[in-house]
Amino acid sequence: MISLDARRLWIDYDDEADVLYISLERPQQATDSELSEEGILYRYRDDKLVGLTVLDAAARLGIGGH
Repeated sequence: MISLDARRLWIDYDDEADVLYISLERPQQATDSELSEEGILYRYRDDKLVGLTVLDAAARLGIGGH
């Protein structure tokens, strides 16, 4: 389980690519990332989780679309 220590989230969805971007801090470049078996890319700046990228988001989240 992930602990999210964020008071604000920035969320963007790219319909054409079917990718959901969730930033836990103002959107910024990550210095490292890790892809899970579930198709979620965890983005880090140094050791701090700063965002998530959900690939094939519509299918994974059951929101229709693709």
